Amino acid sequence: MKIVIAGAGEVGSHLAKLLSSEEQDIMLLDSDQARLAMMDANYNIMTVRGNPISFKSLRMAGVEKCDLFIAVTPDETRNVVACSMAKSIGAQRTVARIDNYEFMTPENREYFIRLGVNALIYPELLAAQEIITALRRSWVRHWFELHDGEIIIVGVKLRDNARIIGMQLKDFAKTEHNFHVAAIKRHHDTIIPRGDDSILAGDILYFAVTREHVNELLDLCGKTSKKIKKVLIMGASRIAIRLAALAGDEFKIKIIENNMSACRLLPEKCPDCDIVYGDGRDIDVLREEGIADTDAFIALSNSSETNILSCLTAKEFGVHKTIAEVEDIQFISEAEGLNIGTVVNKKLLASSKIFQLLLDLDVSSSKCLALTDAEVAEIEAKPDSKITRDAVKNLNLPHGMTIAALIRDGRGMLVNGNTRICAGDHVVVFCLAGTIHKIERLFNR
Repeated sequence: MKIVIAGAGEVGSHLAKLLSSEEQDIMLLDSDQARLAMMDANYNIMTVRGNPISFKSLRMAGVEKCDLFIAVTPDETRNVVACSMAKSIGAQRTVARIDNYEFMTPENREYFIRLGVNALIYPELLAAQEIITALRRSWVRHWFELHDGEIIIVGVKLRDNARIIGMQLKDFAKTEHNFHVAAIKRHHDTIIPRGDDSILAGDILYFAVTREHVNELLDLCGKTSKKIKKVLIMGASRIAIRLAALAGDEFKIKIIENNMSACRLLPEKCPDCDIVYGDGRDIDVLREEGIADTDAFIALSNSSETNILSCLTAKEFGVHKTIAEVEDIQFISEAEGLNIGTVVNKKLLASSKIFQLLLDLDVSSSKCLALTDAEVAEIEAKPDSKITRDAVKNLNLPHGMTIAALIRDGRGMLVNGNTRICAGDHVVVFCLAGTIHKIERLFNR
């Protein structure tokens, strides 16, 4: 598949890195030669220097023959115009990154389709949705639903009180349960587990589970579900504003912001929230604003380090759930290893969303969840493919992958060694980053 990415900033570069490892034909377009040179030297991609809203530059990038054009420059207007121009000269499908929620409303969607923009990506909205999910399910680190919740991927950090600590996966498999341990995040590494791998305190386990059995994970992992009512947010970012709008009156929200101009605008944007002018990094301010009685603390400043440290401080005050926006990908593993709850990264969320859009291009797989060094993909099994020829335990699956679940005739089911995959099944696969193109061969003729 030929994919052109306009914009070599954080989101564009991250997408290019991920897609380049999947043996896709990637062209990265940007006007900054230094950024392009760095990407060109380190990754399997092509680059072209040019203006994303120049027909000449778009043709130099081969847009007229591309399957997917993704515009992710910092300027949403340029992104929309670039997509419209790309569509007019032959791009099959276009995606624009935007910063204005008004563009996402159903009544305005038809306008962008007429312009030639097939899909809009609003990273701040994706982040707000992720945070809402984390607040509603305060005991999980990650929650992702497939096929309207037929299969749910749940990431849970284990403490010493979890009754499966010390157990090997092969022994866990012998017990009667309704889960599949698909991956283990340990320190800086993601492990696709085998039978002799043990479960340790501090691990983040990724379970595949059907909806009716989700609550059984609470007892298994030694967790309790606490209803979140009072929420304290540090930073009046676009994510905070979207979060307040999505939450409505579900939570009692207080926003602390250290910029007076921003504070003056917040009552209009967040009418149901309490607004406080102050520094959320100041312990005295936090005490004064009742952090000890807060159920959840969300750090949304523009500094990953500040957000991590602020969440650690909130934990010391006894806050049950903390959430940090961590935009520096190199900090994510460190943050997940600390006791700060959920980590939100807009680049990973935007990447996951764009990977889902690939399914609409009739490709064999769609990555539905991008972790820092692992991937979750949904792959349809084709007739007479290798994956359908025997029970899973007899297939000699490659190292670094596991089949967690499948959707058959619209119903979700877990996979074990005796499961036989049928043509037409949508199979949920966990694999290490960069290996999905090898695994796809098992699902094709």
